Amino acid sequence: MDKSANDEMKKLGELFKSKRKELNLSLKEVENSTSIRVAHLESIEEGKKDAFLSPVYMLGFMRQYATFLGLDGEKILQDNPEAVKITQDKQDFAYGIGTLEMRGSVGGGVKWLPNLVWAAVSALVLFLAYYVSKYLGII
Repeated sequence: MDKSANDEMKKLGELFKSKRKELNLSLKEVENSTSIRVAHLESIEEGKKDAFLSPVYMLGFMRQYATFLGLDGEKILQDNPEAVKITQDKQDFAYGIGTLEMRGSVGGGVKWLPNLVWAAVSALVLFLAYYVSKYLGII
């Protein structure tokens, strides 16, 4: 991230922080109202883009935080394109999500078999219930 983008991001963070303090809100109160974790709110207020898992999360959190504070989130993001510019550095996809090969074949397997088993078990239960009730003289 270059210096101008970093400065712009810090300026945006100061805007959020000053508006929050103007409304006399703590970070915990904002977290409870927006469901954005305090760590992310602090990262926004300090202008730290790297603290987010993905730039998309950062943009969404900033938009939601701005709206909560009574600011126009869309306008803020549009007026500060350098600060919120998504850069594709290197995206490591190692977040604990398995690959398709590890999960099994896509669309594979017999989908009607479990339904057939349930139908057979249900028919057996009804059949047994009928004969037990006939034996006991209920029917």
